Amino acid sequence: SGFGSIGHMDTMLRGRHHVGHYKEGEEFIQNVFHVLFQLFAGKEKSNLSICWLQYEISKIIQCLQRKKKKKLKAQGRKSKKLAKNLLKAPDNRNDLSLWKVYAYLEWLLGNMDDARKVFDTALCTAGTGGLKSPQLCSLALLYAQLEVELLESLEGAVTSRAVHVLTKLAESGPYVPYSGQVLSVNILKARKTYEHALQDYLSKTPSSDQDRVKDANQLVNLVGCYALFQYLTVGIDAAVLIYAQTSEKLEAPGPQKCENGGESFGFQDFPTALEGVTLLHTNLLRFHMKISVYPLNPLREALTEALKRYPSNQSLWRSYIHIQRKSHSASKARRFFDGVTRSTNSLEPWLFAIRAEQMRKKLIENVQRAEVGEIHSTIPETGLTNRIVALFEHAIQSENGTHCPLLWRMYLNFLV
Repeated sequence: SGFGSIGHMDTMLRGRHHVGHYKEGEEFIQNVFHVLFQLFAGKEKSNLSICWLQYEISKIIQCLQRKKKKKLKAQGRKSKKLAKNLLKAPDNRNDLSLWKVYAYLEWLLGNMDDARKVFDTALCTAGTGGLKSPQLCSLALLYAQLEVELLESLEGAVTSRAVHVLTKLAESGPYVPYSGQVLSVNILKARKTYEHALQDYLSKTPSSDQDRVKDANQLVNLVGCYALFQYLTVGIDAAVLIYAQTSEKLEAPGPQKCENGGESFGFQDFPTALEGVTLLHTNLLRFHMKISVYPLNPLREALTEALKRYPSNQSLWRSYIHIQRKSHSASKARRFFDGVTRSTNSLEPWLFAIRAEQMRKKLIENVQRAEVGEIHSTIPETGLTNRIVALFEHAIQSENGTHCPLLWRMYLNFLV
């Protein structure tokens, strides 16, 4: 018993209760980590440590979503103990990626001050690589993003902690923790530095495949830092402009021969970078709409374009469903889902199309069961049920759908 819920059943409702991680299944996963941990060394061991902590974070997020305070406290204690033990290992002490995940864990548990201390310590000990260090860029970007999420509006954002972090990153000097103000002269210098760094990156040539992957990640982090910096110091349009310019460069048909005999990047080399940049772009637009008045159309257009190109990106589909929920007309979204499912073999568009219809059905049922009592007799809701069954049937007939246990379970669950 207990192994049935490993995998994707944890998202399903059983009666009124979510199916969570079973005790035996949890023990099994922990044992796997312990056994693997003795087999690896060096970089592989660090990567495994990060995976382990990310798994712990997934459990914390689950507790947060279910609003289980007691369980969150207990889970938080276990996860922090594990994180500290992992960081004590000699190989991991200077691993910025691991420090980053630990700081994020503290932040999710609501310990903002502790998380800031962890971020500051990591930045202080990281040296002066600045924008050239991928790990440092990635760490500073997460720190700034989390700080930005605390802002209620863009007023006074220029002197916020996020701007301080991003400015210090561009200076490539030793990091100094935030003291409550940011000098405008430093902001101007940082903007110039970011601009030049991005131009250099877009015109340089990666030598090997491994460098290409590294460069792709670094480019995404660099664009993220620069755009966030512009967003906080100038405004949303300045940030969107950077995303647009970078995407345009990455989409250029490539690789072409340059005059000096080298090659410039083309989109073929950098699909992962373009996907990462698109994700940052849509997330920033979603955040901006939350804290101020901004039209929905730019976000909708960005998402539809991105999903045609990356039909299996789950984060983009989640954002798309989220914005479609606000619209009273489902036909546009249905046409879009239909178009994407015809043009791709990936299963995600089917799963999210089904999810969107199920959410719509739930919404209608909640309205019908309002305080006036049950009114099923006057408005029978069979249209959506038939539509969802039809979507399941089509999805199961696709080659990937036939072999997807999650899809079959969802179908059975729905029919029950």
